[in-house]
Amino acid sequence: MATTVARMTRDELRELVEESVERKLLELLRDPDWGLELRKEIRDRLRHSFAAEARGERGIPAEELAKRLHIKA
Repeated sequence: MATTVARMTRDELRELVEESVERKLLELLRDPDWGLELRKEIRDRLRHSFAAEARGERGIPAEELAKRLHIKA
């Protein structure tokens, strides 16, 4: 049953707006890769990276990476 905005109570309008905003935020912020399987090579790289971090090894500083990629920091 269709209801016009003019016939809605304030609470009904507030609920409609909240539901619309929530639906749009979920649409915009959801992870499009959710549920996809990682390739074996990527899983292996991630495991290696996490293990190195656990051993206290540090990655490339952001400044060094920017230089390598020729990005102005």
